[in-house]
Amino acid sequence: MNFDWPVRVYYEDTDAAGVVYYANYLKFMERARTEWLRALGVEQTDLLGEHEVVFVVHHVTAKYHQPARFNDALLVETRIQQLTPVRIKFAQRVMRDGVQLVSSEIAVVCVNAMTFKPVKIPQHIIDLLE
Repeated sequence: MNFDWPVRVYYEDTDAAGVVYYANYLKFMERARTEWLRALGVEQTDLLGEHEVVFVVHHVTAKYHQPARFNDALLVETRIQQLTPVRIKFAQRVMRDGVQLVSSEIAVVCVNAMTFKPVKIPQHIIDLLE
């Protein structure tokens, strides 16, 4: 399952050299994962309120290939690499005009919102993802 989400680079996203600050790519990818869930009909606030679970980032790897600059139109590509009962491993790329700028693997874990201990992903979400 693939999901593409467009993002525009704003001045606030750039550093003193005029390129996107490296950590902001992680923000772009986080937003893409959130919008992907929303497109599937899943609101994270509902997961918290109804199931008392949240997704937390467990692991991130990122490789920076080329910089993005102010006002660039980017596309964040998201796909599931692996799905387990408690974890989703994503492959995400940030693209500009078909050129890969950043590639990453990000693993998120479903945890109980009070204890932050891993718990099973709610079945209706597993059903949507399979």
